[in-house]
Amino acid sequence: MPLYRDEAVVLRTHQLGEADRIITALTRTRGKIRTVAKGVRRTSSRFGARLEPFMVVDLQCYEGRNLDTVTQAETLAPHGDAICRDYTAYTAATAVVETCDRLTEEGEPATQQFLLVSGAMAALAAGEHDPGLVLDAYLLRALAVAGWAPSFHDCAKCGAPGPHRAFNVAAGGCVCPVCRPPGSAAPAVDTLRLLSALLTGDWVLADGSDVLHRREGSGLVAAFLQWHLERGVRSLRLVERTP
Repeated sequence: MPLYRDEAVVLRTHQLGEADRIITALTRTRGKIRTVAKGVRRTSSRFGARLEPFMVVDLQCYEGRNLDTVTQAETLAPHGDAICRDYTAYTAATAVVETCDRLTEEGEPATQQFLLVSGAMAALAAGEHDPGLVLDAYLLRALAVAGWAPSFHDCAKCGAPGPHRAFNVAAGGCVCPVCRPPGSAAPAVDTLRLLSALLTGDWVLADGSDVLHRREGSGLVAAFLQWHLERGVRSLRLVERTP
């Protein structure tokens, strides 16, 4: 059987039989894979806790007819322990990996998505930023990589220079008075600045933002995500936001 080795972020796991698990992971070069970890649920398993969600690992697998099989797994970044000790970080991480799973396809290389999700796991484990901000930053950037970058300044429909106050999810972000569809939201100027900062990585502005603008921004991000995925991310309902 042909062997391959790649760096991967574990997205989710499913039980298989009495002692095995199916591991869904996003790899750096091969895209999303589904592979069997045999005996991983036994206390004597050589894999230990390395194949749990949020972990960054070096995987060696051999290709199978239906599912690949893990033969080796070495920990590269043990984010799982730190994230699971903080419920707020845990709920944010769960929403991140579910979104990543939805935005990627098996066997299709997605290096940028891999870098985004591994970076999000590192940020949540380090605890340097509010988990809600890390989540929204990931969602905005992941959507941008997928081809759905929102506009927070110029008009998303005609390109008229901004800033514009109206925001319409279906239109792709901020819209000018001429292009503004009925039912468009009118978020605070500081909310749009926050979302723009999260998209571009301006953490000084993001960390100094007001809680009210964070909450308003999170609602816009969730609506934008749901529109493009065509159904909601279930984990978002469980996300614990910092008051």
